[in-house]
Amino acid sequence: MLRQRVITALVLVAVLLPTLLTESVIPFSLFALALATAGAWEWARLNGWQGTKAFAYAAVLPVSAGLSGIPMDLSPAPGVGWAWLTVLWIVACLLLMPQGPKGWTHLSPGLRLASGLVVMFSTWWALTTARAVGVNFLLSVMCIVWASDVAAYFAGHRWGRTKLAPSLSPGKTWEGVAGACVGVWLLALLWMLLERQFPLGSPSVFARALKDFGPTGLVLVVGALVALGVVGDLFESMIKRAVGAKDSSNLLPGHGGVLDRVDALLPVLPAAMAVLALGGR
Repeated sequence: MLRQRVITALVLVAVLLPTLLTESVIPFSLFALALATAGAWEWARLNGWQGTKAFAYAAVLPVSAGLSGIPMDLSPAPGVGWAWLTVLWIVACLLLMPQGPKGWTHLSPGLRLASGLVVMFSTWWALTTARAVGVNFLLSVMCIVWASDVAAYFAGHRWGRTKLAPSLSPGKTWEGVAGACVGVWLLALLWMLLERQFPLGSPSVFARALKDFGPTGLVLVVGALVALGVVGDLFESMIKRAVGAKDSSNLLPGHGGVLDRVDALLPVLPAAMAVLALGGR
């Protein structure tokens, strides 16, 4: 299992790095589109569509992306639609997650499938736009999720006592969430110190939050992004538990599926773009 995880991670990094280092946003956008399309296929299977129907559902993503022309005509900053999408994420989670896995199955199949297309298309769009803002900005957003996972694991393992959502993810604790916030706050501080010493080409999400909202705003923004990452993780757990699945698929040997790897990013990405939209630009 460990060997599979390492090999898969190395292959993904080998594909990802060249797309980040090219001047054009299009190679990375295509990479992100491939991930989003795979995620859409997994979403369809988790919601009862198999075989040809699942492939046809996933094909809606590249077709929609091609028609949108987003990589060819990116605006300098995203619109407030990102803020509304973040609000929808919060409302959906507040309504569904307290019910446990049954909360998802109570929705109509059509609504569940339609929401998947919205989520995966907006994820691709947010990744593409974040890359257009700058590699430093994109990586700072992604590292929020990665650092949060690591800090939550160690804090939860050491101090975890109070279960966060036992019906969705028994291993998560409130102490782990608190540790995640502290860990990412420290990451934000170190990242901004690094930005002052070296030209990184574009401001990080931390620098943008500090500039537009001040120190208190930075603390709140980082805390909110960490919380949304936890929400994304729990939301995918809810869907998988509703259908009795351990992983979203086996597309990534040793890692499960694409949704298993990007679940926390699904609500974090639009929220990070909203930080740009609502700030002073």
